Amino acid sequence: MTKNTRQEPGRRRGGGKEQLAPREAFAAARSALSLAWRSAPAHVTGLVAVAVAVAVVPVGVAWLTRLLLDRLTGASQAALLGPALGLGLLGLVAALLPHLSQYLGARLNRAAGMRAVDRLFTVVNSFAGLARFEDPRFQDRLRMAQSAGSQTVGHVVETGLRIAGGALGVIGFVVALFVISPVMTALVAAAAVPALVAELRLSRRRAKSAWRISSAQRREFFYQSLLSSLDAAKEIRLFAAGDFFKGRMLGERRTADVERRLVESRELVTQSGLALLGALVSGGGLVWAVLAARRGELTAGDVSLFVAAVVGVQGALSGLVGSLADGHHQLLLLNHYVAVLEAGPDLGPPADDVLLDRLPALSRGIELRDVWFRYGDDQPWVLRGVTLFIPRGVSVALVGHNGAGKSTLVKLLCRFYDPTQGEILWDGVDIRRVPVRELRRRLGAVFQDYMNYDLTAGENIAVGDVRALDDPARLSTAAREAGVHDVLAKLPHRYDTMLSRVFAADGDDDAGALLSGGQWQRLALARAFLRRNPDLLILDEPSSGLDAEAEYDIHLRLGRYRAGRTSLLISHRLGAVRDADRIVVLADGRVSEEGSHAELLDQAGTYARLFTVQADGYQP
Repeated sequence: MTKNTRQEPGRRRGGGKEQLAPREAFAAARSALSLAWRSAPAHVTGLVAVAVAVAVVPVGVAWLTRLLLDRLTGASQAALLGPALGLGLLGLVAALLPHLSQYLGARLNRAAGMRAVDRLFTVVNSFAGLARFEDPRFQDRLRMAQSAGSQTVGHVVETGLRIAGGALGVIGFVVALFVISPVMTALVAAAAVPALVAELRLSRRRAKSAWRISSAQRREFFYQSLLSSLDAAKEIRLFAAGDFFKGRMLGERRTADVERRLVESRELVTQSGLALLGALVSGGGLVWAVLAARRGELTAGDVSLFVAAVVGVQGALSGLVGSLADGHHQLLLLNHYVAVLEAGPDLGPPADDVLLDRLPALSRGIELRDVWFRYGDDQPWVLRGVTLFIPRGVSVALVGHNGAGKSTLVKLLCRFYDPTQGEILWDGVDIRRVPVRELRRRLGAVFQDYMNYDLTAGENIAVGDVRALDDPARLSTAAREAGVHDVLAKLPHRYDTMLSRVFAADGDDDAGALLSGGQWQRLALARAFLRRNPDLLILDEPSSGLDAEAEYDIHLRLGRYRAGRTSLLISHRLGAVRDADRIVVLADGRVSEEGSHAELLDQAGTYARLFTVQADGYQP
């Protein structure tokens, strides 16, 4: 659970692909088959055997029925026994196959889904920056990739086997039908062509529709989560905004439902036409067979085989066409999964530079050299040629108006983004030449928009260094340094108390505990204190929202923790930054002033004006 409910997602719609090139379809199918085989080879093998049996059994039943009918007159009891027993055995197999297929498919889907989700989030965790997570189109693709990864991989394999089995069944019935009448064989096969074309078009329309409504579904989910969120509950009820957000939610749902109705109407018309065509072909074929039998051209067994073959070919072709359309739709969805897997790194090294394996301990300092940055080519510049040096062991404070670029500069130091122009140097080494994990291992940070996790108190702290999960002493030490240990020690289960009621079961008396905003803020501070010796400590508004006494206490603790460390402090409370070794003022994305508190007051510039305004608020 975040500290604040996120703002409504943007309404921009991204274009998606409704068709797959053969290469893309092959890549998606190969990825699904590889995942399925690695996850459950025995179940894949079993499904192959089942698919073959499903195709062969109806054909065998048709031939044995023909044989039995032709032997009914004039044959001995022993001659009838073999076909009868064969039909009974095939009937038993036919009855068992659906259950076996369902069992094997369920096992395969679970195993493949587990491996697919593992691979997907391994790739997602490898995205070092934030840009992709802020892109609505990528969010839509990621959501569809999650669905495809957890549900579609196994289904693609099952559908592929149904297609193969359907083709095998069609071949078997076509052979049987050809024995009776080559002309009727050609007629039945020709009638299947429009069905194939129509079903594939419906499949593309379904995929196109799913992509078009994905943004509306995402916004609908946002409004649903907003209406059920504890964080938003106070304001929504105080301002009576519930009906407003409910209206927005239902509006997005209606938008999606309109698109769904269009697809459903097209499916109804198309499939009704195909059903009529199939009925005409099978009915006409049956009339021909009956007349041919009356003329003595066909036996009773031939008529039975003909009827079974026509119905079998139509059924197998219908199933084959449906499986092809379903498979096409699934491959379209799976293509989103493959696209995320193949997205590649979002942050790369500078051109023609050699990557380093490790980052040496900071010895001189960190330099921003002519750094320019904007969040997109169509966005305004946030930083405009910032040049700044943060010496080792020095506490630097960053101040300025809202929107001056302070938090953006912190994101660049953490390498959530790379500068659009310019470079950031760590003892003269461009940080893009160093693995992101290696850089961040040297940083400690408290962000203004810190997270409140639906975890236990101890786990909330241990997020700062998960190796501390099994080290209660480290957790309590960090909590003491942040001034929150006494609060946690009084909880029902101390550090093992769940700080959320989201997962509480009905009738559970131990539903978890809730902390105040200031207590959560100290918990976030304890999270940062887990890192004992960071080379750079970043504090982005670490005391915002606290009362005066709590703020004073936090800054005393931070002062002790920062002593002798390289640190960067951002705060609008200028009284909290006056003790920094150096104060840097950002204005319009540029460094406008730099110096100590006293020096900047003497300059009578932006800092002096802001400090005076704040100080006047405390004077009689």
